[in-house]
Order: sequence, then C-alpha cells, then structure tokens
Amino acid sequence: MITRRFFATILACLAAVPAARAELTRVEVKTRADLGESGYEKIIGTAYFAVDPKDPRNAIIADIDKAPTDAAGRVEFSSDLYILRPKDPARGNGAVLVDVLNRGGKPALTGFNRASGNNDPASDADLGDLFLQKRGFIVAWIGWEFDVTRADGMKIHVPAATGVGGVVRGAATASAKTNELTIGDLVSYAPVDPAAPDSQLTDRATLLAKPVTIPRAKWRLNGRAVVLDGGFEPGHTYELSFRAASAPVAGLGLAAFRDFGAWLKHDPSALATATYAYAFGSSQSGRFLRDYLYEGFNTDEHDRQVYDGVLAHIAGAARINLNERWSTPTTLGVYDATSFPFADAAQKDPVSGVDDGLLANPRSRAHQPKVFYTNTPVEYWGTGRVAALVHTTADGKRDVTPPENVRVYFFAGTQHAPSRFPPAVGAGQQHDNPVNYWWSMRALLLAMHKWVATGTPPPPSLYPKLAERTMVTPAAVAFPAIPGVPSPKTIAAGARVANTLIPGGAGAGTPLPLLVPQVDADGNELAGIRLPDVAVPLATYTGWNFRSAATGATTDLVSLLGSSIAFPATRAIREASRDPRRSIEERYASRDEYLTKVRDAADALVAKGYLLIDDVPPIVQRAADAWDLFTAAPPGRTP
Repeated sequence: MITRRFFATILACLAAVPAARAELTRVEVKTRADLGESGYEKIIGTAYFAVDPKDPRNAIIADIDKAPTDAAGRVEFSSDLYILRPKDPARGNGAVLVDVLNRGGKPALTGFNRASGNNDPASDADLGDLFLQKRGFIVAWIGWEFDVTRADGMKIHVPAATGVGGVVRGAATASAKTNELTIGDLVSYAPVDPAAPDSQLTDRATLLAKPVTIPRAKWRLNGRAVVLDGGFEPGHTYELSFRAASAPVAGLGLAAFRDFGAWLKHDPSALATATYAYAFGSSQSGRFLRDYLYEGFNTDEHDRQVYDGVLAHIAGAARINLNERWSTPTTLGVYDATSFPFADAAQKDPVSGVDDGLLANPRSRAHQPKVFYTNTPVEYWGTGRVAALVHTTADGKRDVTPPENVRVYFFAGTQHAPSRFPPAVGAGQQHDNPVNYWWSMRALLLAMHKWVATGTPPPPSLYPKLAERTMVTPAAVAFPAIPGVPSPKTIAAGARVANTLIPGGAGAGTPLPLLVPQVDADGNELAGIRLPDVAVPLATYTGWNFRSAATGATTDLVSLLGSSIAFPATRAIREASRDPRRSIEERYASRDEYLTKVRDAADALVAKGYLLIDDVPPIVQRAADAWDLFTAAPPGRTP
C-alpha cells in the first residue's frame, strides 16, 4: 500500500510518462464470423498484455511489485476479447463503444439493443433491434474481472502476488431457510486450510445489524459452500473469512481496459479502429468506471487520452473493490462500496480533512473525458450507493454544480434494472418496477457521441436538488400512506468504507448522509427525467421495495429492486380500500385521452433531447398495455 500512495503522490510532479515498451502486445483470434444481414462480423480471441510495473501509471496497481515479470521486467497477463464491427468500415460512425463486462456479461446489448441476453450472438436476432449496429458503432469487450464464474463469461487471467498471505472476506444474504450457503464473493479463492480454526463466520439479522460470531464447531466448508448446523435464516446476512492460498493482482483489470481502449483508438493495426472511444458501464461495471477515472487510468503509458466519453450508469457515488489485495469485484457492493471522494470536483472532507475529488486529483486531472452519470432512485435510496453525493458536498448539506465536462441524469420512478412487464411480485413485498429508462439511455448515447464528435452540448443535467426542495432526507419524504405499503422514512445509508489511497482511509466507518428524491401526492418523484409512465401515471413507481416475509428481514430493502403500486382502477375501489391516491377513472376520461397525454409527454422529452422520436411508438404501445392491465385488475388486487 505504501507503493501505491508513493506513486499517487509523485505522479503530480511528472510532466509526461515515458513511453512504455509494450501494453497490448498481441491478439490471438479464435473465431471470426459474419452476423446475418447486419453487415457486422464478430471477432473472438485473446488479448495479451505486458506492462512495466515501475511506470507510475501502473505502479498504483496493488501488488504489481510482487507479480512475476518476464525477461524485460514486464508483468504479463491476458484477457478474453470480443469485437462486433461493421465489415465495411464506411458503414461505421467512427466510434467504438467499449462495454464494461458485468460479471462476464455484455450489458450494452441487453440495454441499448434490447437483446435477449445471448452472450455470444450468432445472428441478427441475437442483437435485438440492432440499435447500435444501425448507427455504426463498433462494440467491443475485454475481460477485466478475474473471478467470473458464468460458463459463457469473459474474464482476465492475471498472475498471483508472490510472498503474500492474508485473510479474504465475503458476505451473502440467505433468501430461504437452507443448510448450505455459497458466498459468491469468494468462489475464486481457495482456503489454505478448509478446517482452519481461525476461519470465521458471522451472522447479522439485518444488513446494518451488529455481526454475531457463529462458533467454529457449528459450521464447515464444503467446497465453495458453507454448511451450518441448524441452517441459515432467511434475510440474515452471513460473512465468511478465511486465510486464502493466493492473491491475484486484480487491479491489472484496470490496465487491460485502458490498454485495450488505447489499442482500438491509437493503433492503426488493431482489429477494429476508431476515431472516438466511449466506455459504458452498468451497475458493477459503472462502479468500475468511477474507479477507473479516479485512479487515473484514462491516461495511457504514452500520456495519451484513452476514452473520449464515459457513461457510468447506475453506480451512484460508489466505486468497486478491484484494485486491492483480496479483491472481491463480483460483490453487489451492498453497503461496502462507497468511500470518499464522492463528487468529481475537489472537496475538503469534513471527516478526515483530506482534499480530493474523483476527477480532481494528480492522477485523474489530465485527459478527462466527457462524463454522463445516470442513476435511478435505487441508487439514492438503497444499499449505500448514496447517489446524491455525486452532486452535493460530502456532508450532504449543499448542492454542488458538476464540472463542465460532466452531466448528471436521474430517471425518476425507475429501478436499478427495469423489471419484466407485466410486473410481478418477487423477493419484495410489492410488484417490481417495469418503467424502462433504456429509451432515454439510447438518446443520451447519441448525445454523447455528438458532444464528442461535433462539440454540440448534450441535454442539460436533470436531477433532484436541495435548493429546489426536490431532494430531502428520508424523514421528510411526503410519501402517501398507501394501505399495505410500509413507509420508507426509516431507511439508512450505512457507512463509508476505507479509501486505500488515502492514509487513514478517509473516515471509514462514518455514517453516510442519505438524501433522496422528494415525491408528489402519488408518491412519484418530482425531479429528473420523468418518462411518460411517471409523468402520466397509472401507478406509484419507487426505487425501493422491502423484503417479503418469505425472504426475511422485512425492514431491509431488496437489493436493487423498486416497486410498482397501481392506482385503484375506480373511485369505488379507492374508497373501499381507503387509498389516498386518485383512481385511474378519476384521472383520465378514457383510454384515448390517457394515450394522448402519453404521446404529448413523450414528444416533450424528444424536443428536449431525452428521447428519440423513433422510440415513441413502442413507449405508447407499452402505455396502452399498461392501461389494459391496470384497469382490468379485480377489486383489491394490484396488477
């Protein structure tokens, strides 16, 4: 850790980084195939890297000084590679979208393209509606995560640090009574001794409860799972720790992402080349991008900018546990992914006294990209991602204006990832939230490209603010008293985790301030991009959903889940159920009137740049389907 801090400091004194001898050294192509009539081909292979551990751009990587080196003193590693490119370069738009893999999967295809989720598309049908291909984007992926477990997932292959020992920790929450529980965060680590007496298992009745140590004699390891006498309780969170056999140099994933992007953008011999490079990351991979920027990886070893635009989606103010010894990047980051600094501009931390900013430190100040932060209410309300701190002071007391190269967008009334439609009840007490923000994400991606390529400013930031009273503490949220729906006013944010780049950790353990979007009389949020579902509502849409009795811990939120709570269909149902919200029949004279208002709301977003005109028809069709579903609900039953 001393090495990382030392090089983080001296980087401020460097006018330029010496040219590296090698970064991405070669590519081995394993598959090359056409994809239907789209005019695209896929290229699958392995990228090989070699980096100088003494270069300040690399020395920040935890334990790189303990990794084995080749004859030239470089650290070697490799990553799975995947590229979708137009066979005719003239059909391209000059841009590559490098999609940060999420636990080995490809979120850009399921999101922007509305594809089915096939991790190895073999035809046009596997590419959804071809949104990215019709607009000429090269789409590329590189493995960055060492602990990917899905069979079709892409990963990185990194060396282990030599002479390193220590304890690895990971947690999981049981959703049902069971005798055996797999701690997914730790499946890539092998214990030195599965029966070691100093291994530990703790139990928390709720996510923020004090942990209780379970006697060692009551549990044992069975491969990668834990077996507990008497069983695991639903809703309880269990943390396992043991001495691990080896520590991967996991932070090399950041270097792989940097050098892959630099290869695509700057090397004319690359398999796909682009004038403009954009990085997109969603959830886990959005947190990856916040770390990537903060640690200064957008400058390569030749002192060149790598990505021109970064879209960090549904990451909140959190980052990722990657560039650390005993890294657990696969974790959901529940209450353990947020450390100071939270915002881009430099701030003085009221807890530690440190001045720091995500984009305002010696590592990240140069070669800054255009940045979009996009979040849902889940990242404001739940599991410690405290998205409000992206645009407030660190104590949560004042708004701050994002830098000129940054835009912040809030999708009101949505959840972390849109649920299926019709909505259903899953692990939560309410139906999931199906409001689909990807229509706006498509418009924003094109706005990013236009901003970079032509200098045309994107749509203005839209997010809740303290000064406008559209952002408040949970206790001040004016959420209506809906029968059968618990109040969110007691939700807490958890505490900071340590920033390993700052001596003392920058206030680890300090409670995080929680600020959330204010709502109207229906419980729908006032600020942000209000899609037609929210602007012309048939339901209350939230970014929180409490765990059900079946899954336990009913005062905890289901991680990353929101709610849809339909309005009563008629006045009679409303009065019988004592629901304070107006019924659907009291709001809209007819289905036609409702759909006219939906079209008007969609057209208004198109005019402001938050939607594409081509996407209005499917939005209106979804609204029609929702009307038919919600007005047909039998009395007392929410669809």
